[in-house]
Amino acid sequence: MRNLCVQRLFRGAAFACACAAVPLASYAQTMNPGTGTLPAMKVQGNARFACGGIGSDESNAMRAAMKDHPLALLFARADGAYLANVDVTIKSAGGDTALAMRASGPVCLVDLPAGRYTVEAATEGVVKTHTVNVGRGSQTADFRF
Repeated sequence: MRNLCVQRLFRGAAFACACAAVPLASYAQTMNPGTGTLPAMKVQGNARFACGGIGSDESNAMRAAMKDHPLALLFARADGAYLANVDVTIKSAGGDTALAMRASGPVCLVDLPAGRYTVEAATEGVVKTHTVNVGRGSQTADFRF
């Protein structure tokens, strides 16, 4: 779990560890009582997203929060080992890019306006796609490489 920066709030005082490869701001944390910590949501256009799931506490928190977001993305190898650093592009039915990012963990929570989208995930030279309809409860796009 090296190169993972974690910021936690403890009795009003912030303690942070820093690492050279990843800026601390990209791993700002918020508390989710009873389940651990969740990465802070980021905004890109009309989309909000958070990726994580590294470490058991964060993984449990991300999985528990999946039901609260219209779209969850999961990334793993065919043998079930989780993947991070997956390039993700989500396009609307009209072909416009709604979100383009690199998933920093195996689980991403995505909030998008209702509609039909194509999710493309790429890692290690392999590209996979899923078509999703956002707006009717939460759903998961599971990418196995």
